[in-house]
Amino acid sequence: SINLIKFLDDDGQFDVEGYRHACRLWTIVLEISVLMASYPSKEVADKSYRFRTLGLGFANLGTVLMRLGIPYDSKEATAIAGALTATMCGESYATSAELAAEMGPFAEYEKNREAMLRVIRNHRRAAYGVDPKEYEGLSTLPMPIDASICPDYLLEAGRDAWDRALSLGEEHGYRNAQVTVIAPTGTIGLVMDCDTTGVEPDFALVKFKKLAGGGYFKIINQSLPPALRRLGYSPEEVDDIVAYTVGRQTLAGAPFINHESLAKHGFDDSALRVVEDAIQSAFDIRFAFTKGVLGVKFCLEKLNLTEEQLEDWNFDILNHLGFTAQQIAKTNEHVCGTMTVEGAPHLRDEHLPVFDCANRCGRTGVRFIAFGAHIEMMAAVQPFISGAISKTINMPNDATIADVKDAYRQSWTSMLKAVALYRDGSKLSQPLNSTQQSDSSEESEVEAGSSDVEHVAEKITERVVHRYLAKRRKLPHRRAGYTQKAVVGGHNIYLRTGDYEDKTLGEIFLDMHKEGAAFRSLMNSFAISVSLGLQHGVPLDEFVDAFVFTRFEPSGIVKGHDKVKMVTSVIDYVFRDLAISYLGRNDLGQVQEEDLRHTTTGQRTPEFAEEEVVAENTYSVDEHGREDHPVNEEQPPSTTVGDVVSGNGGGDSDGNGGVRLVADARAATAKLEMRVVEARLKGYEGDPCGSCANFTMVRNGTCLKCVSCGATSGCS
Repeated sequence: SINLIKFLDDDGQFDVEGYRHACRLWTIVLEISVLMASYPSKEVADKSYRFRTLGLGFANLGTVLMRLGIPYDSKEATAIAGALTATMCGESYATSAELAAEMGPFAEYEKNREAMLRVIRNHRRAAYGVDPKEYEGLSTLPMPIDASICPDYLLEAGRDAWDRALSLGEEHGYRNAQVTVIAPTGTIGLVMDCDTTGVEPDFALVKFKKLAGGGYFKIINQSLPPALRRLGYSPEEVDDIVAYTVGRQTLAGAPFINHESLAKHGFDDSALRVVEDAIQSAFDIRFAFTKGVLGVKFCLEKLNLTEEQLEDWNFDILNHLGFTAQQIAKTNEHVCGTMTVEGAPHLRDEHLPVFDCANRCGRTGVRFIAFGAHIEMMAAVQPFISGAISKTINMPNDATIADVKDAYRQSWTSMLKAVALYRDGSKLSQPLNSTQQSDSSEESEVEAGSSDVEHVAEKITERVVHRYLAKRRKLPHRRAGYTQKAVVGGHNIYLRTGDYEDKTLGEIFLDMHKEGAAFRSLMNSFAISVSLGLQHGVPLDEFVDAFVFTRFEPSGIVKGHDKVKMVTSVIDYVFRDLAISYLGRNDLGQVQEEDLRHTTTGQRTPEFAEEEVVAENTYSVDEHGREDHPVNEEQPPSTTVGDVVSGNGGGDSDGNGGVRLVADARAATAKLEMRVVEARLKGYEGDPCGSCANFTMVRNGTCLKCVSCGATSGCS
């Protein structure tokens, strides 16, 4: 994704030539990378090679508009967005045509030549805003660029790019079937120093990103000062507005809670420096006054707190020191800001739309971008994107079902390929937040801007969490379930389950009777801990995500299970089976449901005729993968283990060639087992490489590395 803000000059002019050069350069880079990329399956790799699809896009569009002083929800914004997107996609297709002149078009181009040129012509028509009757084969019409509003130099760049893309394509074809998409750039945008992602507006002027390892990361929009300067505000006015929005980041000179008042409670210079450092990344000053920041020793000796108080999650040090909720709120506004420009000194009302964001900003903000504006922006960009747009249509917490219906219908009529909706606060924990809600009833009275919906939802969320942690749902004394026997890497394992009346999983038992006492005890303890988690409300899919692909011995080929045939450990096997049985996660099995149907495999026969059958492990295969014993065509049919009576070779029974399929499958299994054994004898791990399929994987830390091609299993 190209960072658009890098091409915006200080005077508000967009560097078109630099932008076009970047689009050309990255198209070439992405074309080279087609043969270097890794793909999740053979089918995806094959289509990527035959169609050579690329994924060029951009980010930081919302920042460009804000710095230009243009509201995101405006006709001028959609016109500029359309022109920038038209330039990117047209330039990329023109470059693809030039590459085709040198290296030939993509493999499937001739089959699709007329259809693709028709699509390119329609792209060009959208750039010129032609009469709707001129579009070819479209039942829903795209949003053209509004030439009356769009800056002339941006409009000319977009149209010129599509002129060249069409003329060069008609002559040489195209090296790539698709060239552009709009990616979400959620995390990589931080590395790219973007204030906004993809075609999104800013989530909020000040927001807090939840980190996977715990804690929050405070993100402040860096475009506020430049946008204010462009709108004509003086340096002093800019400083006042910014301080009102993001705070002064210091307790010096703050009302109520400041250096002087804290010194009276025992805070020395060292403690004040610690607090000041913590405030820089805090979105509430309470987070700078915790035992983790101040230190347990300081809290006990200087503040005279007790161990019980420090262990209480709801204990508020500032409140204990005598500061009221109102005083803390006023100090918060001074130090951390209101996180909104609404009500800021000097700011004129007509400029408020420039700083509107996807959500209400801060505790007191009431303005936000209507969901229709998100759809309008996507509609302006989509006509010049060969793929789709990854964008979230943000809705406020009080959005209704009717709003959701309207959003989907408007998206459909706007010719969008994909759309995603998110209502603020729908998750108990969401990655980005625009404010920190307080549990204090006193502060709730101060925060008059909080809606009743937010207040009620907050109480419901708290009650759900408390029940989730404290209440255990016990199983009935007589319960249903199943027992699954399998052999993992030569080790027998029995998995037994217990269900609630509603058929949801409530407990598991694991038995590996031939293992040592220590290993069996660990497995039993693990099963008990998982069962307790399930009975306390931990979702099964959380366990599945945590334990699938866990790697340790025993591992390898699985016998006795219909769908799971290869695992990386016993734990991996257990949660694959549970996910398939209770969550419908057939993607975790190597054998799919359709492969087990009667029409595919014939009538099923038991894998074992008796408890111990070793005959099916006696296949030997020569170097060409053929069975080394002759097949007697005149031998009468047998009904012993390994044969299936049903066939479809003209006989009377209604099978599907079952004898041949089972024989071929067992021969293939035997060959695979021999390759695994051979690899382990040579010192390898016995696992196939996901890239080159060679059995030359060696241990590399906690992962595996292939000595043939250098690929790894993913974490090294």
